[in-house]
Amino acid sequence: MQCPLLYRFRVIDKLPEKPSAAATRGTVVHAVLERLFDAPAAERTAPRARSMVPGEWERLLKARPELTELFRTEDGAEEPERLEQWLADAERLVEQWFSLEDPTRLEPAERELYVETKLEGGLTLRGYIDRVDVAPSGEVRIVDYKTGKAPAPQYAAGALFQMKFYALVLWRLRGAVPRRLQLVYLGSGDVLTYDPDESDLLAVERKVRALWEAISQAMETGVFLPRRTKLCGWCDHQAHCPEFGGTPPPYPAAIVPAQSGRMGQV
Repeated sequence: MQCPLLYRFRVIDKLPEKPSAAATRGTVVHAVLERLFDAPAAERTAPRARSMVPGEWERLLKARPELTELFRTEDGAEEPERLEQWLADAERLVEQWFSLEDPTRLEPAERELYVETKLEGGLTLRGYIDRVDVAPSGEVRIVDYKTGKAPAPQYAAGALFQMKFYALVLWRLRGAVPRRLQLVYLGSGDVLTYDPDESDLLAVERKVRALWEAISQAMETGVFLPRRTKLCGWCDHQAHCPEFGGTPPPYPAAIVPAQSGRMGQV
């Protein structure tokens, strides 16, 4: 949806991308908010959550040692001040959450829930949901944490597409439409909610099918067109992009549309 050529670079060519300090911070913050619920309700405090940030960073660094490069100069020298500020920013985002939700009053039914379903025709949808809350009445709320700022109203539909996608998968899995979708924006201190109905999710399903059809056609022809937007400035693949005078690598001839209908990142 963002850029067909970027989809090809990431999903088909699997071109490497530099680690991002912002994305890595998001991973650490998500881990803290997930694991905080391991503690008894009374112990889910802001100081405890802040204290978990360095440990989650060390845990991530052990799994991905290349992330140390985020806090080094071009000549390889360490920059402890940058790391210190980065950790402080992560702690601030974690603390912001407590002004938006009260974890002492929440008992999530699921955290980092992997969901997968197959639509009629074979198209497989899958993803990870940050949090699923279930009310005593059985109503379901899907919650997603965002470490950035809430989008302007005219861009809210794009932000909600991911949530409606999750709702579609959960509906197909469990047979009930989730009652509420909730986006928690830690960067700006906003909470965006939406209550979907079946017509919303059927529209999402049609859109997903259309996207897969477009992907399948592009795979058959090898033509993935670039789409220039403001986000291009953050793309790691400008050297391969025609919009910036680059040339994509040769299209892998072995790639053919998956018969199972499995889709990559849309």
